[in-house]
Amino acid sequence: MAVWLPVQCPHCHSEEVIKNGKSAEGKQRYRCQNLDCPYRTFILNQTYPGRSRQVKQQIVEMTLNGSGVRDIARVLRVSPTTVIQELKKTQTSRTSKSETATATEARAD
Repeated sequence: MAVWLPVQCPHCHSEEVIKNGKSAEGKQRYRCQNLDCPYRTFILNQTYPGRSRQVKQQIVEMTLNGSGVRDIARVLRVSPTTVIQELKKTQTSRTSKSETATATEARAD
């Protein structure tokens, strides 16, 4: 007996999802039909743990607690390159937010 579970988009949590072929690793790919969804396609079970949001969040938290790149990579079982790339993304987003806030303050003065 098969049990059917509805597939939800991990980004917008919509159940308007259809199958969309297979990835190079043979995993099922899905397409979100919600027009407001920021991402159109996704894979439910990622092969590489560095792709998950939880691991990305842990990378930032461990860095703020003083852990080094190699230590983070070893603990989370991801590549040091993945850790560095995620930290660069985080730094870029923080820099652009602070620049926007500074520009807004300057206009107010």
